[in-house]
Formats: sequence, C-alpha cells, structure tokens
Amino acid sequence: MKSNFHMLDVSTKVDPYTLTKITAFSQPQSVFYGYPRVNEKLTRQQCAAILFDEFRQLSRTFAIYSPYKPLIEQMITHMQKNNGTPFRHMLLDIALREQIISDNTGDSTRILLQKALNSAIDWQNKSLPKNKKDELKQAILDGRLPKFDRFKDNFNGMGITIHDTAATHIIIKSLEIDNDRYHAIVHYKVQDHFGLDNNDILNSRFSHFRFFRIWFVLQRYVNFAFRLFMTTMEATIEINGVRDDNKK
Repeated sequence: MKSNFHMLDVSTKVDPYTLTKITAFSQPQSVFYGYPRVNEKLTRQQCAAILFDEFRQLSRTFAIYSPYKPLIEQMITHMQKNNGTPFRHMLLDIALREQIISDNTGDSTRILLQKALNSAIDWQNKSLPKNKKDELKQAILDGRLPKFDRFKDNFNGMGITIHDTAATHIIIKSLEIDNDRYHAIVHYKVQDHFGLDNNDILNSRFSHFRFFRIWFVLQRYVNFAFRLFMTTMEATIEINGVRDDNKK
C-alpha cells in the first residue's frame, strides 16, 4: 500500500497502518498532506469507524447542493455495513432520468435511438421489421451511454457517487405507430460499482485528495477490506417522432 500506491498520509485522525490515533497540535493540518503522530492504540474496528466518519465528512466537498446531495453519505454508510449487497435509491433513478432527458448532444443514445426508429419503421405497414432491429442496436452502440461526468456533477454529488457506469441495459418496452407518428417507451437499467481500483488511485486527480485515499485504504488495505458493492438505477423515458424527421 505504501510503496506501490504512495499511501503514506491517509487520515488526519488515525494512522491505519499502526492503528494509532492522531492528536491535533497547534499547527494547521492540510487536507492533502502532513499530520503529526501519537501512539494511542485503537482496535481495527475503532480505527475503521473513525476513518468512515472522516470519509463522510470529506464527501461533503463533492456534494454541495442538489437533491442528490444525501446519496454519497448513505452509500458510504452502506459500504461500512460491509455486506456487499446492491444499493438502490429513488434519487439514483431520478438522477438517471434527468441525465438521459437533458442530454441533447449528438451522441445521446436517446437522440440516436429516435433517429434510428424513424428510419427503421415501416410506415406503410405501421410496424418495425425484424431485420431492422440491428439498426437500433447499432444506434445505441454508436452513442454515449449515460454518465455523470458533466461539470455540475462535480458539485451535485453524482460525480462522486456514480461518475462512470459499468453496465447499461436498454429495452424498448413498447412502440405505437399511428399514421405519421410513433411513440416508444424505453427503459434504461444502469449499474456501477462503488469502489476504486488501482488505476483510479494512481491517477493524480484522485490521489491528491484525502477523501480518495481513505476510500482506497478502507476497501483495498488487507486489514480493512470493506466490500465493493453495486449500485443499480433505472429510468423509463418516452421517445416520440414524426415520419421523415431525419430528412428535415
């Protein structure tokens, strides 16, 4: 941990390697590096509890505002339970739907799927031919799956709780074609793991923040080894289109 990942300065409260408590002296303590040491011994459980409290406190820097602000502390507490069960919350579902609906970029899966439906529909027979399904799959593959890496996600809590995603399942639940219009119901199911890997902590973007160093030690250091867990979120959206939309 120390030699491979340079995890020398982890917490301002405890030394996780010697299980000792740190007392604050008169000099200010940096949120990045540098703290005094003492030798008040702790049990592994006591040390972990202090680290988790500090972990939660530091998380507030990344969740300053928005309805999603409570999520990160709840997910840290879920990690502290150490049972590895998936995490679900309605705020995650709301955040996912907002991200999909608000993404108006050219590589949005919603917009690309809208265009693909318009091209694939057999308007004369008011149906979607089976041989056109691959076009819909390709449209999704060509798109950018929902992520929380927008500028505002640095402060609303979503960049720290989810950021990137590990798996996305998109299903067209229904498709209604009425004259020159169609109405589709599309369901997104997205999963991610709440954890840091080696590449994450070796990235200076993460390693310079004490928040991530505590996170990494709690999950990866053999004396703690708190389990990773999956987060799951789902959203259902509507996609509407008009015949020849793509030609306008």
